Order: sequence, then structure tokens, then C-alpha cells
Amino acid sequence: MTRRGTLRVYLGAAPGVGKTYRMLGEAHRRLERGTDVVVGLVECHGRARTEVMLHGLEVLPRRAVEHRGAVFHELDVRAVLDRAPRVVLVDELAHTNVPGSRNTRRWQDVRELLDAGIDVVTTVNVQHLESLGDVVESITGVRQRETVPDEVVRRAEQIELVDMTPQALRRRLAHGNVYAPEKIDAALSNYFRLGNLTALRELALLWTADRVDEYLQRYRAEKGITSPWAARERIVVGLTGGPEGRTLLRRAARIAAKGSGSEILAVHISRADGLTSAPLGELAAQRVLVEDLGGTFHSVVGEDVSGALLEFARGVNATQVVLGTSRRPAWQYVFGPGVGATVARDSGPDLDVHVVTHEQAAKGRSLPVVRGGRLGRTRRLAGWCLGTAGPVLLTLALSGAHSSFGFAGETLLFLTLTVVTALTGGLWPALTAAATGSLLLNFFFTEPYHTLMIDAPENVLAIAIFLVVGGAVASLVDRAARHTQQAARLRAEAETLSFLSGCVLRGETTTGALLERVRETFHMESVALLERPGPRAGWRPVDAVGTDAAGRPEDADVDVQVGDRLALALRGRPLPAEDRRVLGAFAAQAAVVLDRQRLLGEAERARELAGANRTRTALLAAVSHDLRTPLAGIKAAVSSLRSDDVTWSEEDVAELLAGIEEGADRLDHLVGNLLDMSRLHTGTLTPLIGEVALEEVVPAALGGVPADSVRLDLPETLPLVRADAGLLERVVANVVENAVTYSPPDRRVRLSASVHAERLELRVVDHGPGVPDAAKERVFEPFQRHGDVPRGAGVGLGLAVARGFTELMGGTLTAEDTPGGGLTMVLALDAGTPGGGSPGAAAPPTVAPGSAGAERKEAP
Repeated sequence: MTRRGTLRVYLGAAPGVGKTYRMLGEAHRRLERGTDVVVGLVECHGRARTEVMLHGLEVLPRRAVEHRGAVFHELDVRAVLDRAPRVVLVDELAHTNVPGSRNTRRWQDVRELLDAGIDVVTTVNVQHLESLGDVVESITGVRQRETVPDEVVRRAEQIELVDMTPQALRRRLAHGNVYAPEKIDAALSNYFRLGNLTALRELALLWTADRVDEYLQRYRAEKGITSPWAARERIVVGLTGGPEGRTLLRRAARIAAKGSGSEILAVHISRADGLTSAPLGELAAQRVLVEDLGGTFHSVVGEDVSGALLEFARGVNATQVVLGTSRRPAWQYVFGPGVGATVARDSGPDLDVHVVTHEQAAKGRSLPVVRGGRLGRTRRLAGWCLGTAGPVLLTLALSGAHSSFGFAGETLLFLTLTVVTALTGGLWPALTAAATGSLLLNFFFTEPYHTLMIDAPENVLAIAIFLVVGGAVASLVDRAARHTQQAARLRAEAETLSFLSGCVLRGETTTGALLERVRETFHMESVALLERPGPRAGWRPVDAVGTDAAGRPEDADVDVQVGDRLALALRGRPLPAEDRRVLGAFAAQAAVVLDRQRLLGEAERARELAGANRTRTALLAAVSHDLRTPLAGIKAAVSSLRSDDVTWSEEDVAELLAGIEEGADRLDHLVGNLLDMSRLHTGTLTPLIGEVALEEVVPAALGGVPADSVRLDLPETLPLVRADAGLLERVVANVVENAVTYSPPDRRVRLSASVHAERLELRVVDHGPGVPDAAKERVFEPFQRHGDVPRGAGVGLGLAVARGFTELMGGTLTAEDTPGGGLTMVLALDAGTPGGGSPGAAAPPTVAPGSAGAERKEAP
């Protein structure tokens, strides 16, 4: 069987920290040791020092893949397999391969090489780990589209963190060692901000520390090491579900705060049969508290609480255990030392045990409460009949057969009757049958007869054994019946709570659905969720299901209050005490669901208000400057023409009039974009989709740019495109004008079109400064302008309007890098009738009333 290759990963805290350089250095070290090392794929990104490290290494050719008219070079997996080296270098593990490659993702290429027995050395940045995508996006504002599953990196035999301080990385970036000079300023002001780099570095360190901890646990398990290693302070808190748990958790948090990197693990030990359970509401509150304190909650099943707690502590390599003083009264210690004393005795020298005093100490129940049977009413009645009348009837039946059965047989018959009574009626009827039977055996069947005296010692022993065995059997049968009933009930409770928590965590439950679930679970006529603003205020219904719902807790058959503000009111029948525990969980979940619904509503309103505020602020800024600039030019030109002090030549007058016309056109363009964005935000824009020929739309869209600034590449065989002609014209016009604005004067913008998978793609290619990956999505936001474009170039709405119009027509507008520098805008729409290249084949353009296309002037 072929050995599987090993994987070594250089994990970078951020781009530019030197992962590839370190990987190449490792390749040279292995090569010096005589290892067969080849370079499968290394991305130097134009960095001279990295390219120098390739000297002396065998570099395999890459595989050329053509996509959308361009040629890309990817890792040639087949070439690596044919070469069959001992070690291969594969850079950028999270890379997405070009369509047409052997695998979709590069990590899949690496997995194929590992399966073939080839060792792989690779690199990846922490922001590309799949589990950290949301965290990285919240920090940097950039969603990483290329990710690698954590499990792929976690399975690596070696993970080496490549780290650098944020200040040193920014200096390296400023010196031009990472990006080209034209991209440095944008990178430093966006993705490579000091706060971003610090947060990414902490993520990388924490993720690597967790992996190191996994390796340590694996090593301890392989070597059978059970004694704790204090590599990291781990504090285990034993919870009983009582109110003292909060005190223990806060004390553990204070202990953890004294050492950096300490970890809190709260554990609740439940019996294996599930019959000893803690108060559900209190345990849930403690779970929330430990998570708020940065710890984790664990539930462990075990018969021996002390042994299970110590086994858990040793299993997680804990260094300290925090327990509370026992709640048992002092006299109960005659039955055993208690959990705290047992854990302290058996913990050993490497595990510190803290016993914390609290207000509930020694306040447990003084005497055990004997619960009644859980048998049905009919069975209990039958049991009492057997326990009282059965021994008498059996005595009468045996009176005539005394000589044939003997005392031993008579004793066994009475014992059988006791067992039958226990199986039928439970404990107390069976004890009655045993006591009555022993008296009747003594009176009628032992010498001297008809007295309570017993002559033979063996008869005394037989009656005593009968009485003990009968009571023991009765007790065991009663306990089994109660345990069976409790187990069935706890299973039903567990299933109900599991369903409830799952629905709530998945966000599938509304207050109405939750109340309906309560009504069905407890067979009630109605359930209402009530709320009041203050302790003395009146109750008002938030939601209700069923008929004749209660308007106040006092009007309900059962009510459960959640704090001072909320109450769950049920009508239909009173509930036993054991059912109120599950009902309390439902009430707590109802409060959580209600709070979440309100928070979601408030968050949505906050987002709307924030968006509106940003729009208003940006609009005021635009009006205060960008709209005033052309107005000032128009006013100056008009004032000059009206001036009687100066005689203007015809050339001067023409120049002034041209300035007025240019300012008016600019105003028209700015106001048009503002109106378009307003219609997009309010949803009043309705496209009329039809089949349109690009040859009709594109020339009109290019009317606002110089004639020699755009080079067209539109094949005659292009099909029609499904779009709104007016909106499509505005989209193309805005995208082209943006490209011309940023493109150098000596380089023309190229506009080309092609068809891919029933989608027509229009590509607008410029060779300007380009946009960093981190800012590619932000350029489509309203009032965003990248780089050093002059303020008079617009208010930053062109691309936002273009994307909004495109999405209304069912298309997409995305930004890509132009090979060699620059930005390419890709407009993709559904293709219509094939072979519609000639303008005459196009359907007449349709424009929705009031749409942008209807307002735009036709180009001459």
C-alpha cells in the first residue's frame, strides 16, 4: 500500500509576512540534505528576493488553461505525479483554480498529491481559513472568497506560524517589498491598517495555539499520560445546578484573570439513568454566564460524581478544580465524606482543588422525601385489596390443607402473594400483605396454634426471613415502577427541550409557533404571552394562541413569570409540579425569542437609519461641492457675457458658451445619478425587459466620452441580450465614463463582448491604477471614489447606479484586475435570440416610464 505523503503548512498572519520565502528556505535545506525537492507552483508576485530563492531548485512547468479569451497558468498535477518527487512546493493553498483545471480548488490538488505518497510544503494566510471568514470580514470589512476548510490545514503533520509585528509589516509594505508602488498607498490605508494587522495576528496566534494543544492532547493519549501538564491553566468548575454555581463561576473567572491564557470549563455531572436532574432554568442561566465569561459548558454522565469529575479534569489536562461547599447538613456526613472531600482526596499532587464557601452551604434537605408510587389508580386499588383480603383468603384456603403443604410450603405461598401484591399495587399494599401474612402464619400455622407464641426457633427465623424478603421485594418493585415512569417522563422532557432548543437556535421559532408548541405539549385550551412595562403597570398580551386566552396571570390556570416583565399564562387544566419545570424552560425560551425578534427589528431599523444618514451626509457633501462647482462655472460665464465693461470676441463668446453647456451637461449627469439612486432606494424603478441589440445601445452610451477614448470589439455574431434598453444604456455609459476617467490619456479603454454559458458578457477594460481586492466591492457603494480622482469628476454614484440597474435586469456587474494593471468591469446579462447581431434584428427598445433611460439625452 502506498504511503500517504505528509503535509507541512506555513501559516501567515497576513499577506507579505514571508511565507513563500520561508517555504523556499525549507526547500533549500532539504535539498542540501539530499532530498528530492521540486517546485510545483510558487507565486513570487514580482518580489525580487523571493525570485532569487528559486535559483538552484527544479521548477516544474505549469499547465496553461484558457478562460474567457485569456491564458492562465495553474499547477500541473499530472506533471508532478509523473515526476514523482519526494517533496513538492505548492504555494497559496486556498487558491481557486481556473475553470477547466483538474480540480476546482488547489487544496484538492494537494490532497491528490498526498494520496500519491508525495510530501507537500504549502502556504496559506489565516484569513483564508473557512471558520474565520465571518470574523475576518467583521474586522477588515472584506469577505474572503477563496477559503480552505480548517480540517485540511488541521490534518497537517507540521504547522509553522510565520509572524511579524504590524509595524514591521507596514514598513516592509512601504519599502515596496510586497506590492507595486502604485498600490502601496491604497493597501496601507485599507487592508493593512494597524488595527487590522493586530487583530489578524491575534487570530493566527490563537488558532495555532489551539492546534498545538490538539497535538499535546494527542501525544498524552498515545503515551497514556493522565497526570496534568500545566502548559496552560485550565480551571474546571463543578456545577450542581444550584444557585451557588454563579458564585463558583465568578470565583473561577477571578482565578483565571490572574494568569494570561487561562481557560474555564464548567461541567455538570448527571446520573446515568437521568433521574437526578438539576433545576433547568438555573442550569441554563449558569450556562449563559460561563459563556459570557469566555468559558465553555460541558455535561457529563456518570454514576460516581467524584470519579466522573476527576476523570473529566484529567481528560482536559486541567490544573485546577473549583467546587462549592456541600449543601448537605452535618449529620449526613456519617454516610460518606461528600463530593468535595472525595475530589480533594483523590486529586493527586498535580491538580489543585478550591472549595468555595457560599450562602447555600449546609442548607440542603434534612431528610429524604419518600415519593409516592407512580402506578395507576386502578392498580393501587387492586393492590390494597390483595394486601388486605388476600392473606385472609389464603389462610382460609390453607386451613383445610395444613397437613399436606407443611410450614415451608405455606410460607412460600404467602411470599408469592406478597410479590403479586407488590407487582400490582406497589410498596405499601405489599408491606401490608407481608405484615398481615406473617401474623397469620404465626397464629394459624406455627405451634402452639392460635397464639402468637412460637416454639420452634426455625419457624421464628422463617417468619422473619419472610417478612424481610417480602418488604425488600415490595420496595424493589415500587422503585422499578417509579424509575420506569420517571425515565419515560425525562425522555419526553428531553425530546421536547431538544426540539425546542434546536428550533430556537436555528431561528425557526416565532412567538406564535412557540406558544402553539406549548399548547400542544401540555394539552391546554389557550396560551398567552403577557408583558408589562413596569412592576405596577397592567399586563398586555404580546401574542396568544387558542380560545379565550387569559389577559392577566391571575386569570390563568397556570402561569409562569420570567422576570418582572413577562409571563406565560395557560388555560385548560392545572399542571402538576413536575411539569412546571419544562414549562419554565418554554417561558425562558419565549422571552429569548421575543427579545431576538425585537433586536432584529431594531437592528434592521438601525441599519436603515444608518444607511439613510450616510446617504444624507454624502448627498449634502456632494451638493455642497460637486453640484456647486458647475453652477459656479455657469454663473461666471453668464456674468461675463452680460458684462458691459468688456467687449468679447466671437472666439471668447463661443468658449464661454461651451463652458456653460459643459457645466449644464455635468449638472444634468449629476442630478440624473442622484435621481436614479433615489429611485433604486425607494424601489419605484420597474424595468421593461426585452431583447436588445448591443449595436443599438453601445453607440448611444458612448456619446458622453471623447470619440477616440474607447476601442470597440463587438463581434457581428453576438446574440440579442435580455435587458431594458434605457437602463442598459445608462449602465454602459456610467461604466465607460468611469473607465475613461481613470485610464491614462495615452491608453484607450477597450469594450468587448462574448457569450459564455448562455450569458452575454460585456467587458470594459482600462489600464489605470487599478483597485485592491479589498476595495473591489466598495467601489459599487454610493458616494465612493477611489484614488486621487478630481472632486469635479462626480459624486461617486455612477458605479452604484450601474450595479443597481444591472441587478434589476437580472444581471451582475463585477470588478476584476486587468492583466498588466488596471481594472476590468464585467457586465453579464442573459443572452436572447441567437444570431441577432444586426441592428435590424433587435426588438424595439422599451423604457419604463420615469426610468433613467427615458431621462438620458440621446447622443448625437
